[in-house]
Amino acid sequence: MRSLSTADRGALHREILQWYAVHLRPLPWREASCSPWGVLLSEVMAQQTPLARVEPAWREWMSRWPTPAALAAESPGEVVRAWGRLGYPRRALRLREAAAAIVERHGGEVPRGLDELRALPGVGDYTAAAVAAFAFGDRSVVVDTNVRRVQARIVDGVAQAAPSLTRAEVALAESLLPADDAEAATWNVAVMELGALVCTARAPRCEECPVSARCAWFLAGRPAYEGPVRRGQAWHGTDRQVRGIIVQTLRDASEPVARGDLAPGRDEAQVDRCLAGLIEDGLVEPVAGERFSLPRIEERAG
Repeated sequence: MRSLSTADRGALHREILQWYAVHLRPLPWREASCSPWGVLLSEVMAQQTPLARVEPAWREWMSRWPTPAALAAESPGEVVRAWGRLGYPRRALRLREAAAAIVERHGGEVPRGLDELRALPGVGDYTAAAVAAFAFGDRSVVVDTNVRRVQARIVDGVAQAAPSLTRAEVALAESLLPADDAEAATWNVAVMELGALVCTARAPRCEECPVSARCAWFLAGRPAYEGPVRRGQAWHGTDRQVRGIIVQTLRDASEPVARGDLAPGRDEAQVDRCLAGLIEDGLVEPVAGERFSLPRIEERAG
């Protein structure tokens, strides 16, 4: 990894921030009027999901549940149903649990501190840092796949980042972070946007990059990646696919569904295994007569 001088870092900041000011996508959770709850919701929804699919779902959720208290009061089944095809429906339940925790621990307001954010159900280091930066304008290190790829190319001169996040990558991101809180928050999202729109994984548009003249990978002739490869996850025929089929069947149903109608044509043992896992995860509930439904409204004492 090459070392960047103070002047080089300053030039990177200036050129990428200027590019972002012109090319940023006008997403609703980036508006100044967006609440911290809206930012948290967007970050959870956007995990491994294209933003084109996130935006309409985000607008629907913010219309229905504009505050943590509103979501916490909703039934688990309706929350999973509204999650639609955003993937990993367990995230919907974790969001509802986070909303309840925000109501119980923080008076219904999304907390600002990283420790308090990390303590919320379903919120890890990345999401906590992103909310601190994008909701509150705090200086925090936000490292996603796009940031890692941009850093790898500009500084390390390699085509792709390592298969999984390393301490060195986090340290590099921290070293590149501007000192000013507000500028650091904007820098985080600007680098993400550069990676999403220009410095893409498969077809980078280096001719449009504002810092190609400073990019070690570009200056080296864009050498092919020779490091360890991150293996993609299979989908067709997997338990993940069958779980998704079961949940979607229950979303579409107006009443509980019989066991044999949950995933017709699929291996019976696999369906049983997936159904058991969904029940254990709280995403499906058995009801009378060997039928199943999305989780219903919880009974509350008193």
